[in-house]
Amino acid sequence: MEAYTGFAEVYDLFMNNVPYQEWADYLSSLFQKYGVPCGLMLELGCGTGTMTERMAEKGYEMIGVDNSEDMLSEALEKKMESGHDILYLCQDMREFELYGTVAAVYSVCDSLNYLTEYEDLVRVFGLVNNYLDPEGIFIFDFNTPSEYRNPLRQAPIVETQDGDTMIWENFFDEETKLNEHRLTFFLQEEEERYTKIEEIHRQKAWEPRQIKKALDEAGLTFLAAYEAFTEKEPLEDSARVYFIAREKGKHTER
Repeated sequence: MEAYTGFAEVYDLFMNNVPYQEWADYLSSLFQKYGVPCGLMLELGCGTGTMTERMAEKGYEMIGVDNSEDMLSEALEKKMESGHDILYLCQDMREFELYGTVAAVYSVCDSLNYLTEYEDLVRVFGLVNNYLDPEGIFIFDFNTPSEYRNPLRQAPIVETQDGDTMIWENFFDEETKLNEHRLTFFLQEEEERYTKIEEIHRQKAWEPRQIKKALDEAGLTFLAAYEAFTEKEPLEDSARVYFIAREKGKHTER
């Protein structure tokens, strides 16, 4: 898993087209449907805290976990502006620790695609199960193999915002099901000079059957899978799928 470093300071700038409010509305509606209208909630892979803030606005008590100090620095600035009582923890989701259990856990924006080993998938799901209240709910999304194979996704993206430029290239390996994101940024400094920043991020295209198997191994009960932002069953060519699972008893490692 790669931590966001140079990308953190311009992440929100280049992600300004993401409809976070609509995503939060959808997520909240799913929690309402599955019996979590309020309570303490954990976001895994919270990044700069945009979704965390949105869920706090909906009345949830929020905890955000991310392994990038730079991303959390941006999140803390938002917290200072909003005044929301959000606890942010700089932790690797594969080893996260809480002081107690929570009513619900969620992870969105394909954060879990950064888990490239099946054992890590099971480990994170197991930790989620252990930190959920009895019958607590876990909601998360994944980019699908179909999304990574999409020719439009493989085409380079070049975007300029407020004088800063991003070049985003994707390379998908059909054999390993790994997608490599190569990010190059030219950030404008004083006197028309630019700072060049390069990052590489790797994500895994998991099949739905693998995700369901990992949930079962981790002690969670699979409840449903939806085409993103709907309550319809996913299609073969669905780009993003939401999964819903429930806690069914604590799992003890041997």
